Amino acid sequence: MARERKQASAKDTLSELWPSQRSENSIALLKSLHILTRDGALNADSRRKLKQVLHLTQLLRPSLDAMLQESENPVLADLGAGKSYLGFVLYDLILGPAGRGQVFAVETRQELVEHSRSLAASCGFDRMDFLAAPIATATLPGGHADMVTALHACDTATDDAIRFALRHEARRIALVPCCQAELPRLLEGKRGPLNQLWRHPIQRREFGAHLTNVIRGLVLEAHGYKVRVTELVGLEHSLKNELILAERHQRSNPLARAELDQLVSQLGVTPGLLDVMNG
Repeated sequence: MARERKQASAKDTLSELWPSQRSENSIALLKSLHILTRDGALNADSRRKLKQVLHLTQLLRPSLDAMLQESENPVLADLGAGKSYLGFVLYDLILGPAGRGQVFAVETRQELVEHSRSLAASCGFDRMDFLAAPIATATLPGGHADMVTALHACDTATDDAIRFALRHEARRIALVPCCQAELPRLLEGKRGPLNQLWRHPIQRREFGAHLTNVIRGLVLEAHGYKVRVTELVGLEHSLKNELILAERHQRSNPLARAELDQLVSQLGVTPGLLDVMNG
């Protein structure tokens, strides 16, 4: 009886915090995503997770609302999806209530794909599909996505997400990069007028990570996207807190391309993502 009262209280609290139209499905979903405890309660850790998830949803909501306005049946591709918690949350809070829109979650690990399929079926999320494939080779049915997200895609997997977005002609992109190791490796031992910026290993790691995202932003701008870089969560929650938002307004931007070429020339290294500039 006490446990039932506790669960009822948790539902009441959750209904105040979680703006879903189907609370019963939401409770099962949030338990599976470990945002709620097994008995449906909110503890200090789950409240922190809940706050972060809702903050990210609010950051992405304008892009999703615009996507829904522009297309009768828009497609959202979530890349490197893991357990697909981002896709589930966006479906529960935005696409589900809208009554239209498709979510495709792309993940290499078959066991996670099967788990997500089962969870989607149990929640009645019938417009969610799951692809077991690497980001680099994944292709959606129809070959198009209206919006692409990649949350903590590690190292060059974020670059694969950019290639995927360009290949699928996505108008909107949201990236949270993670563990950028390619440029620090390329800069090691590299001499030039700026080499004091990366001479020491710890500075090379931090500078290389920052530079990686600068180059990613310029690549997107060169392809006609308007780019905004903002904080995902406070540094007290995660050091991997850079959110890159991009919306395409034109086919190309020669000024951004010139800035990119100048930066790469000054550095004297060529990251792999620049292959998208050859087309």
